[in-house]
Amino acid sequence: MKKIFLFALSLASFSAMAQEVMTKELLWKLGRVTPLGISKDGKNLIYKVGYANMEENNFDSKTYQVPLAGGEAIEVADYKDLLQDKNVSPDGEFILMDKAVKMNSVLGRDLYPEMTKSDAYVYDGLDYRHWDTYNDGKHNHVLYAPMGKDDQAIDIMPNEPFDSPQKPFGGDEDYIWTPDGTGIVYVSKKKFGTEYALSTNTDLYEYNLETKVTKNLTEENLGYDTNPTYSPQGHLTWLQMKRDGYEADKNDLIVRFMGVDQNLTANWDGTVASYKWSKDGESIYFTAAVSGTVQLFEVNFPGRKRIAPVVRQLTDGMFDVTGIVGIEDDKAIVTRTDFNHATEVFSYDFKKKKWNQITKVNDEIYSKIALSKSEKRIVKTVDGKDMVTWVIYPPNFDPNKKYPTLLYAQGGPQSALSQFYSFRWNFQLMAAEGYIIVAPNRRGMPGHGVEWNEAISKDWAGKPMQDYLAAIDDVAKEKYVDKDRLGAVGASYGGYSVFYLAGIHEKRFKSFIAHCGVFDLVSMYGTTEEVFFPNFDTGGAYWDKDNKDAQNAYTNFNPINNVDKWDTPILVIHGGKDYRVPIGQGQAAFQAAQLRGIKSRFLFLPDENHWVVQPQNAQVWQGEFFRWLKETL
Repeated sequence: MKKIFLFALSLASFSAMAQEVMTKELLWKLGRVTPLGISKDGKNLIYKVGYANMEENNFDSKTYQVPLAGGEAIEVADYKDLLQDKNVSPDGEFILMDKAVKMNSVLGRDLYPEMTKSDAYVYDGLDYRHWDTYNDGKHNHVLYAPMGKDDQAIDIMPNEPFDSPQKPFGGDEDYIWTPDGTGIVYVSKKKFGTEYALSTNTDLYEYNLETKVTKNLTEENLGYDTNPTYSPQGHLTWLQMKRDGYEADKNDLIVRFMGVDQNLTANWDGTVASYKWSKDGESIYFTAAVSGTVQLFEVNFPGRKRIAPVVRQLTDGMFDVTGIVGIEDDKAIVTRTDFNHATEVFSYDFKKKKWNQITKVNDEIYSKIALSKSEKRIVKTVDGKDMVTWVIYPPNFDPNKKYPTLLYAQGGPQSALSQFYSFRWNFQLMAAEGYIIVAPNRRGMPGHGVEWNEAISKDWAGKPMQDYLAAIDDVAKEKYVDKDRLGAVGASYGGYSVFYLAGIHEKRFKSFIAHCGVFDLVSMYGTTEEVFFPNFDTGGAYWDKDNKDAQNAYTNFNPINNVDKWDTPILVIHGGKDYRVPIGQGQAAFQAAQLRGIKSRFLFLPDENHWVVQPQNAQVWQGEFFRWLKETL
């Protein structure tokens, strides 16, 4: 076992004598920074800061501008004229927009107009609900209109029961003008109903304003095609996954040059998150997970040159580069987080390799609290692999004391476990409450090569579960870990992990917390809305008796089959509007625990989805989280 000791970089100075620590109330007083862009003159950052209004149970926000070189932030009332609007056509005559357009009659009052008080829905196929919303017959469509004349908007997807922007999270990154302004490129999965729920095959489409004809630009690719942009020289660029139905496939950077698609990251063993072109069009900057963090990379664009694209990692450190705001001269303007700090905007000087913090929204709060220490630990797995494992210690950690310790199980299942900063699963807050957190980069996570990333598919309860146990067993050897006070917590696939570990942990853990976890793979297959996910990740339908992968999953990887071995207190949390992992999963787990006489509690959030986004609900969530741990650990 190797240890790599790294200490969280402080974004603001704080007194060594500081005794205050993060609390759930203080966490929700932090400002949430969202960069809006770089001003037209290239001198200022325009950004928004949101604050939770606990009394009103919503969020308030203000907009600011600050020099890119750093300085005083000034509030601005109207920022739109300060930024270049990508939705305005190159000639300035038209503007792009999107809106929900009624395309299908699915409501009872659609089909029976005289039944004005009916709240019935009638569906002939799947995709009847998505994420946290039932399909009401409306689809997102892209439109364009003369500037200032929105009432004259033209729908470029007339009579099409398809979406652009994509649901549930797509925005205006799903459409863009062609460089000459004669066309509009947009992302859409042109499938409907059951076919939609089975596929990830989005394509890029180009609509010609003059002919009104639409053509598919990526018809040959069967997986995701997303995030279209153009290079400074006018080359179409996008992100592409190859396999239909695999939402976590390797994401590559594609540039269409003289009719030929160049895959710039084909030979690089990683997956791209977001990207921006350099101003000269010679290279692309992108973010990607690597070794338990998210960093900034660069890849050259060969064009006509007979040279291969080469990926270079530009940044390295104990932080996440979570997004690229822009590329200015020899600097990148990016957002950054770490386990101790929420999002702020930084510049990174490529030549000097130096960081400069531009926004300082939360510095004052952080300056008054003691921060936690983080350690990157390399743990050997049962098959001899090196696994990156984050260990986060309480503020003012004393190695001569013993601390209760939490195994954190990441969701996804193929999400990076990096230096993220969450307003729910917040390691800083957990550590401030006196817990050590063990967060392993188990199989299935990006940042450790494509093979490691894909190793979890069809093996949910195989090697990944052994990875969890290897991590907690390794850290539990330390004298400062109270081996009699170990807990396991997680959400989504992490919640599934908790349910599964509850049946195999052999008395390791004293307490469990599962949020929106998969409890029964059979009923999950019958009720989740994106059916392509269990088809790929757990192998297919439970009734397909000839499918060895599926039958192995339903027989050996289903937490419900080990409930007879449950013997440990468990807190089950679930949102009523969670249609990805529907409410029945949490209800069944809680009911099983109760009927078996196991100390258990059910936190039901009827108006929340797979996440918890309302401020007051979040306070209750964290209150119950730590109350449960105090009772059981």
